Amino acid sequence: MAEDPKKGDAVGSGVGDREGEEEQVVNPWEVTAKDGGKIDYDKLIEKFGCQRLEESLVRRVERLTGHPAHVFLRRGVFFAHRDFNEILDVYERGEKFYLYTGRGPSSEALHLGHLVPFMFTKYLQDAFKVPLVIQLTDDEKCMWKNLTVEESKRLASENAKDIIACGFDITRTFIFSDFNYVGGAFYENMVKVAKCVTFNKVVGIFGFTNEDHIGKISFPPVQAVPSFPSSFPHLFSGKDNLRCLIPCAIDQDPYFRMTRDVAPRIGYQKPALIESSFFPALQGESGKMSASDPNSAIYVTDSSKDIKNKVNRYAFSGGQDSIENHRKYGANLEVDIPVKYLGFFLEDDAELDHIRKEYGAGRMLTGEVKKRLVEVLSELVERHQRARAAVTDEMVDAFMAVRPLPHMFS
Repeated sequence: MAEDPKKGDAVGSGVGDREGEEEQVVNPWEVTAKDGGKIDYDKLIEKFGCQRLEESLVRRVERLTGHPAHVFLRRGVFFAHRDFNEILDVYERGEKFYLYTGRGPSSEALHLGHLVPFMFTKYLQDAFKVPLVIQLTDDEKCMWKNLTVEESKRLASENAKDIIACGFDITRTFIFSDFNYVGGAFYENMVKVAKCVTFNKVVGIFGFTNEDHIGKISFPPVQAVPSFPSSFPHLFSGKDNLRCLIPCAIDQDPYFRMTRDVAPRIGYQKPALIESSFFPALQGESGKMSASDPNSAIYVTDSSKDIKNKVNRYAFSGGQDSIENHRKYGANLEVDIPVKYLGFFLEDDAELDHIRKEYGAGRMLTGEVKKRLVEVLSELVERHQRARAAVTDEMVDAFMAVRPLPHMFS
C-alpha cells in the first residue's frame, strides 16, 4: 500500500498544538484523549499521515518468513505503518534491512506496556533474521525527568537487563546508551539533521514552548539518527543504503516524521515504521499508563499476589452491576480491561474468542475472566523474572560493547 502523496509525512502537523487540536494530544511525552475518553486512532492516522496496517500485509509477513504472525499483528495491536510494504519488498528481493527500537530509562522497573514493543521486536528479529540496534535515551530522561546524569545512566543499565531478558540474539543485537555512545559518525549525522530542521518546524512537530530549555529542543536529532546505518560504522560500514524498520508505539511518530522529511535531503533512505496502539491502564482505556500511579499498571517486578490484587481491585470491568443484569445484558467488551489485556497476552485465539463470546453474552462472569487473566499475567511475569535474574552485568557489557556482528545477516 503506497503512501498517500497528498498526505506525505504530515511533518508540521503540530502534535503539541492545544489551540488547533483540543480533542486529543499525542506526542512522545503526553497522551491525553478528549474529556478523559479513548484515543481515536483513526484520527491519529489521518493527522499523522501514516497508513492502516492491512490484513494483506500480515498474511504477506507469514508467507515471506514462514512464521505465524505474532499475536500483536494478528489482533491489530500494531495497527499502523509507514512503508512497511517497502521493507517486505526489500526482503522478498533477498536484500537486507535492520531493526531499530528504544527505551527511555526513567524508572527502575518496566511495566507490561513497556514490554510490548520489545516482545514484538524479538519476534521480528527471529522471523526475518536481521540485526537490531536498541537505543537507551538516558540523556532524554535526564532532561525531561530532572534526573541526574549518574541516575539516568544507572537506570539505563537496569532497563537493559529487562530488555535482554526478552531473549534477543546477542549475535544480532547492539544495545547502546546515548551518554556512552554518541560521538563520531553518530554525532556527524545529528548535526546534519539539526541543520535541516528550523526552530519553527520543531515547535510545530513537538509542541515545545518558550519555557522549554534548549536541551529538549536539540534532542530530536539524537533519536532520529539511529535510523541511518552510517551512525553505526562498526556494524554497517559501506551499507549506507540499508533500510531501517522501527517498531514503536504511535506516540513516537513525530520523531520519525521529522526524520523521514530530512533523510532524502542528506542522502539517506527514509526509515520505515510499524506502530502500535497504547497499552491501557488498569483503570480504563484513556491513554498511556502513569508511572506515578503503581496501581495503574502491572510491573515486571510484581509478585503473583500483587498481580491478583491489582487485577481484582483495579482492572476496570465491563460487567453489569448485578449477576442478574449481567446474565441478561452481558458484558461491554469495548470497555472491559481484563478482556483487552487477554487480547495482548493470551496466545490461544480459540480460547480468547470463547471468552469474548461467553462473557459478552453474560454466560461468563467478571470473576472468571479476571481469574484467567491473573493466570496468564502471572505466568508471563514469572517467566520474565526468571530470565531477568539470569542477566549479569557482564551480559549487559557484552550486548553494549561496540563491536562488529559478523553473523548478523546469516
